[in-house]
Amino acid sequence: MTAPGTALGTGTPNYLVVVDDTDESALAMRYAAIRAKMTGGNIMLVNIVPKPEFLLSGGLQDMIAAEAQEAAEALLSRKADEVMTLSGQRPALVIREGKAVDEVGRILTENKVHALILGAAAKGAPGPLVSHFSGERAGNLPCVVVIVPGGLDPEAIDRLA
Repeated sequence: MTAPGTALGTGTPNYLVVVDDTDESALAMRYAAIRAKMTGGNIMLVNIVPKPEFLLSGGLQDMIAAEAQEAAEALLSRKADEVMTLSGQRPALVIREGKAVDEVGRILTENKVHALILGAAAKGAPGPLVSHFSGERAGNLPCVVVIVPGGLDPEAIDRLA
């Protein structure tokens, strides 16, 4: 599932941000927006909708899938408005269904991404995306991985971008 306007430019830096409603995601998105504004780069926001772990009767399964799609579209719309305010550009929007690490990996191979921007929570263990893309696989990725610490405030993010 891909929203319209998902093409990334080939001659400019392309930043991929996985977005959800977490604080760390918001900081990663802010970093990417400011960085894109400074470099003339493009931003792709992706939201991953997990596949249901069990099958329900057809109508109920379809209703749940439709609600998840609507929620993802609403989230991406709000986040796109924030990126527009910060960077002056409209990001490409993508909705995928499946396991987050698998879908992000596919997006990295399908697009010319210069940096995967991930947010790390201020406290606790890293999430699955940070663990996966900064761990054993990090040395074989097709792009740079930037991990934005969740303990930074927005002003620090702006200075570092």
